[in-house]
Amino acid sequence: MMQTQGTALQLSLRPLALGELAALAASRVPAGMEGRAQQGALPPAFVAQRALDRIAHGGPEIWCATFLILRGDGEILGGCGFKGEPSDGRVEIAYGVAPAHRRQGVAFFAVQAMLELAFSSGVREVIAEILPENHASIAVVRKLDFRFIGSRVDGDGEVVGVWVAGS
Repeated sequence: MMQTQGTALQLSLRPLALGELAALAASRVPAGMEGRAQQGALPPAFVAQRALDRIAHGGPEIWCATFLILRGDGEILGGCGFKGEPSDGRVEIAYGVAPAHRRQGVAFFAVQAMLELAFSSGVREVIAEILPENHASIAVVRKLDFRFIGSRVDGDGEVVGVWVAGS
């Protein structure tokens, strides 16, 4: 678990256990999380299923697991994770924060923690693909010294900006 203490927030990341991922993949709130997560804080079913599939195929949990972003009192503020194992020294991240907790430094904390985890595990570059209209997320990656390297059409047919941190 990674932690930070700021003047206003005490935050940590905690990987979801397999049973918790299974509940989320079935569109259920995992046991013990009822009342601890506001709308939009828990990762969607497809993210949990993707994590389960990758773990079942032997993927290392560090790159397959989904992490909860927790406040010191245990409230679930969002989720984050890697979108797969590193390839050629690169790994992609994804993150989401419940609307009620946005613009409070939560995404900044999560992205910073994932950068530290990736770089300490030998990754040279971390990628974030962001919709051009998501100005808040762009501001987060800019603060963390990501650089814009271009745009591409993602698997959903949407144009995303590609941002890179690292070498």
